[in-house]
Amino acid sequence: MMKRPAPRRQLSTSPFTVPAAPVAKHFDPGERVSHDRYGLGKVIGVEDETAMLVDFGSYKVRILNPYTGLHKL
Repeated sequence: MMKRPAPRRQLSTSPFTVPAAPVAKHFDPGERVSHDRYGLGKVIGVEDETAMLVDFGSYKVRILNPYTGLHKL
């Protein structure tokens, strides 16, 4: 069994910045989007900010939050 190293803590005197948490993206049904893998699409459903259904033409994909690779047009 491998032990995981302890997470690194940020010292207050460090000149380096703490990595910021990604900004939560918000999408509404009907918005046009672009995905790095699937291309252009349209949001057809949002599930309580945890997932959404996007129509990419020939197929529909359920994308989970934090919606990496997805951009509003």
